[in-house]
Amino acid sequence: MADPSQYRPAPGTIPDAPGVYRFRDDQGRIIYVGKAKSLRSRLNSYFADVWTLHQRTQQMVTTAAGVDWVVVGTEVEALQLEYSWIKEYDPRFNVKYRDDKSYPYLAVTLDEEYPRLLVMRGAKRKGVRYFGPYSHAWAIRETLDLLLRIFPARTCSAGVFKRAGQIGRPCLLGDIGKCSAPCVGRVSAAEHRGIVEDFCDFMAGRTENMQRRLEKEMQEASAAMEYERAARLRDDLVALRRAMEKQSIVLSDGTDADVVAFADDPLEAAVQVFHVRDGRVRGQRGWIVDKTEELSIGDLVHHFCTQIYGGETGESDVPRELLVPELPADADALTDWLSQHRGTRVSMRVPQRGDKKTLMETVARNALQALAQHKLRRAGDLTARSKALEEIEDALGLAAAPLRIECFDISQIQGTDVVSSMVVFEDGVPKKADYRRFIIKGATDDVSAISEVMRRRFARHLAEGSVDPTEEAAAGRPRRFAYPPQLVVVDGGAPQVNAAAAVLTELGVTDVAVCGLAKRLEEVWLPDDSMPIILPRTAEGLYLLQRVRDEAHRFAIRFHRERRSARMTASDLDSVPGLGDIRRKALLRHFGSLKRLSAASVEEIAEVPGIGPRTAVAVLTALGVPPQPAVPESGAAPPAPPGTPPTSDQPEPGEPSAAPVTQPQAAPVRGATLATADEPGTPG
Repeated sequence: MADPSQYRPAPGTIPDAPGVYRFRDDQGRIIYVGKAKSLRSRLNSYFADVWTLHQRTQQMVTTAAGVDWVVVGTEVEALQLEYSWIKEYDPRFNVKYRDDKSYPYLAVTLDEEYPRLLVMRGAKRKGVRYFGPYSHAWAIRETLDLLLRIFPARTCSAGVFKRAGQIGRPCLLGDIGKCSAPCVGRVSAAEHRGIVEDFCDFMAGRTENMQRRLEKEMQEASAAMEYERAARLRDDLVALRRAMEKQSIVLSDGTDADVVAFADDPLEAAVQVFHVRDGRVRGQRGWIVDKTEELSIGDLVHHFCTQIYGGETGESDVPRELLVPELPADADALTDWLSQHRGTRVSMRVPQRGDKKTLMETVARNALQALAQHKLRRAGDLTARSKALEEIEDALGLAAAPLRIECFDISQIQGTDVVSSMVVFEDGVPKKADYRRFIIKGATDDVSAISEVMRRRFARHLAEGSVDPTEEAAAGRPRRFAYPPQLVVVDGGAPQVNAAAAVLTELGVTDVAVCGLAKRLEEVWLPDDSMPIILPRTAEGLYLLQRVRDEAHRFAIRFHRERRSARMTASDLDSVPGLGDIRRKALLRHFGSLKRLSAASVEEIAEVPGIGPRTAVAVLTALGVPPQPAVPESGAAPPAPPGTPPTSDQPEPGEPSAAPVTQPQAAPVRGATLATADEPGTPG
C-alpha cells in the first residue's frame, strides 16, 4: 500500500487555476480522473490525514503512486478534457454508469444511401439517428408497424435489399404498401430520404404539421373524386393518431426534457431517466452506479451528465431541458458544455411545483424501486451470501462463518422514548420471527442503552439455557432466547462496541463475537481496537453487514415512532380501570370534549350507554374533579349527605309544640358515598 506523502507534489507547485488531474498507480495506469475549479485546493484535500478521508478515497490515494495535472482556461474546457480522459483511460475509481439491462433503440441509418429503420442495442455509432430508449423491443416493432403505413421506409437488411434489386421484385412489405420499395426503383433515393426525414420529424415530436398535411391531402383527394386515394389517406391519418395515443401526454406545454432522479445508499445508487419529447414520455432508462467515493446528489448529477450525454450530438441525445433533483456545484459550466454539445441552449433546473414536480416524484419512485430490486437480486444469490459470510469470518478472525447474526440499534430523540431493536439474520437472510423490540428505561444515551439491551438479551439467554428443554416442551413454552448468535453487530463505533463487549464479559458469555458498523465511513470496529477494519467497497461481507444494520435501524425507527405517537395521543381516560376504547369513544361522542365531561355530574355520566355509577365516579376521579351529584329539581330539598341524622321541624318559640313527626330518611347518593370510600371503583 502506497504512502500518499511519498508522491505528494512539493508545496507551491500546484497551480491555483482550473484544470484536470490524473492519479496513476505504480504500473503507470490511470486510476482516477477528476476536474477542479482550483487544482491547488482540490489536490491538497487528497493529501490530508488518510484516516480523515472517505473510505473510498482512502483506497484510491493509497493505491496511487503519482499524480499529474493539466491547466485549462475555463471550467467548460475542464469538463471537455475530463470527459475525454475518462473515455480514453476508463479509470477504475471513477463513477461508472452501467445499465441494469440492455435497452433497445429505434435507429435510423442516415449514413446510408437508402436509410433503414431498425431496432438497435449496444453502443451508438456516428451517422445513426436514435429514438428511445424503449423498455421492450416489441414496443418499437409495434410502433413501426403502425407508422410504416404513413412512412413506408426501408426496414430490410442489406442482403434482402440487394437480392430484391437483383431479381427486380420487392419483398412482401413492398407488396402490401408498408415499404416504398426503393430496391426496385419505385421511388428514387431522394424521395426515399424525404420519407425517412418525415419519419424522424414525427418521432422528434413534430406531429401537428404532419397531421394537418394528411387532412388537407385527404380533403383535396375527396374533392377531386379520387376516393381510393382519399380512403388510403384516411387510414394513414387513423394510424397516425393511434401512434400518437400510445404515448400519453404528461406535460401539457409540449416540453422537451429529460427527467432524472436518483436513489442511493453509501455504496450504490440507482438512476432513472424519463425522456419526454413534445410533452410525451418517449422512453425510459436506468443505471446502477458503484459509488467509488462519497458523492452527493449534485455530484451524481455531474457524473451523469458528463458520461451519458457524451455520444452523438442531436436532439435525441442532449435534451433542450434537464430536470434534476439537485443542481451540481458546477451547474453553469455543465450547462455551457451541454449547450455546446447540443448546438443550442440547454437549461438545467430543479422543478419546484406543478406537473414537472409530480413527474420528478414519479421518476424518483422508479429509481427507489430499481435500487430495491437490485439489492433483492443480490441478496437472493446463494453464492453471494456464502461469499459474504466467508469474508466476514476472515475479516473478524472468527472460528467459523457466522450463520446467525443479531444486530442491535437504539432509537431516541434527546433521551425520550428510548427503544432498541434486535434483528436476526440466519444464513444471510432475515428471520423476522426472531425480531425483538425493547423499551429502555433509565438510559439517556446510546452507550448506556446498548449496555442495558445487551444485558437483558443475554441474561434471558443464560436463564433459558439452564432450563431443561424437555420441561419447556411439556409446558409449551418456546425457548426464544436460548439460541445464541455467533456474531453480534451494533450500530455505532468504538464506544458502542466496547459497551456491548463489557456486558458479555460481565455475564461470562465467551462464545459470541461483537463488532460495530459505523455509518459515516462504513468502518467495522472490534472491541478494544484503536483502528477500524476497512472492508473493500465491493465486498459482499460489507454489503451483508450494511443490510443487517439498515434492517435494525428501520425496525428501531418504526418502534420509536409507534411509542412517540402513542404518548402524544394519550388521554387522562386511559388510566380508568375497566374503561376500554369503545366506552372512551362513547363518552367523548356524548359530551364532545374532556372539558364538558369534567363539568358533568355522576348521574349525567352514568346515562351514557355502558357506563355505570362506579365507572362514572372513576372517570371524574381520573380527571381530577370531585364527583358531584345531580342538581335537585326546584322546590325539592337537597339530599342530606351520608351519615347526617334525620331532622324534624321545630316550633317557633312561644308556639305550642306539635306532636313530633318523624321525617323519612333521605336515600344516600351512591356516587357521593363512593367518592369517599377507600376501596377502588369497579366498572359499573
